[in-house]
Amino acid sequence: MANHKATKKDTRQAAKRRERNKYYGKTTRNAIRGLKATTTESEYKDKLPEVISMIDKLAKRGVIHKNKAANLKSKLAKKKATASA
Repeated sequence: MANHKATKKDTRQAAKRRERNKYYGKTTRNAIRGLKATTTESEYKDKLPEVISMIDKLAKRGVIHKNKAANLKSKLAKKKATASA
């Protein structure tokens, strides 16, 4: 356990950030899952920008790597293209 005041505070802050990051990550994963489960093309097109925005925010915050974000967005966009074709 930490002995210095500043280290104890840093531990508390890290725990808060970790919980927040877990929440954002899980929320985004659920949104992606929901997007993949949509049946109509118009509904997919409506939800896609929101999900892409969530993925970008995760990458900006450092919760996921920027390349992972790019791969996720690419797969979702490819699914949209195949659904419309």
